[in-house]
Amino acid sequence: MNSSAGPLDMNFTSQVTGGENIYPKDSFSAALTKNIAAVLVWLALSFSNGSMVYTFTKHHFFYEEPRYIMFIYMVINDAVLLTLVTALYVVSYIFSKIHASVCCLLVMTAVLTTRSAPLILAGMAAECFVSICFPLHFRHMCTVSRTMVLIAVILLLAAAMPLTDLLITLIKEPPGFFHTSIFCDSSFLFPDRSIYYKNAVFDSLYFSFVALTLMYTYCRIILTARAASTDLVSVKRARSTVLLHGVQLLLCMLAFVVPSLQSSLITLYPKFVLEIRYIFFLLVYIIPRFLSPMIYGFRDETFRKYWARYVCRSIPRSRVGLAK
Repeated sequence: MNSSAGPLDMNFTSQVTGGENIYPKDSFSAALTKNIAAVLVWLALSFSNGSMVYTFTKHHFFYEEPRYIMFIYMVINDAVLLTLVTALYVVSYIFSKIHASVCCLLVMTAVLTTRSAPLILAGMAAECFVSICFPLHFRHMCTVSRTMVLIAVILLLAAAMPLTDLLITLIKEPPGFFHTSIFCDSSFLFPDRSIYYKNAVFDSLYFSFVALTLMYTYCRIILTARAASTDLVSVKRARSTVLLHGVQLLLCMLAFVVPSLQSSLITLYPKFVLEIRYIFFLLVYIIPRFLSPMIYGFRDETFRKYWARYVCRSIPRSRVGLAK
């Protein structure tokens, strides 16, 4: 049984010698408990996300609202990311190495979804801003076609970084590199140091842009709330939504700053390395996935009504199926 290895850990290389992990190993019972817990959380969130997607697809009026389209895109993005990081986490216990091409597909998709999340938050905050600050022009400015274009732009921007990482690796590494077996970690898959510096510069600009977008939209919504004489409920709701987006952004940023913090804590407390890695795995990749359902699935009255109706119908059916 391999020791725990969190996916996408950029500082993992320094902890490995010759491809073999030098961390202490979990006992069988501890490893089994951690993996079962991770899979159970994945199942619970997958049911929640799946029920939301199903609710969205069954009611066509959701297709006409940009905010619901952006929301369901975030739900799908979170579901894919959660599935990938859970798979990488479990695989790290079972296999020391996997084929580099398979690892490349998993890691690049995980990076794509990780980098998409903050841009989706910026897009949703912009939609809130337009609906509150320019209500008369909202239907003309926020259309379904423009929302789909925005989603396409988000995908292109998020895909740019892993694609350039792949290109640099293809140039720098031997031709047969992707036919070898490696420990599935981004630091082994994209080992060139220039990739690290490139991503560090990009991430600084990337998160600064998203943070400034959220701050600007929040401040404008507050100013609108002070000047408004009617419909204050919608203004307060939009302000709370943007605040929650800010919390989500902070949690998203953990995926980029945690490796250095995790490495420092492991150096200080080497006896608790497995516990530190597991806690950061939950903190960075699992907990943020709970926020998306809360922001729209629970807070939006229209969506909540139809979603709760579907969940109430599906749970009794599942119980009947188990009884049979």
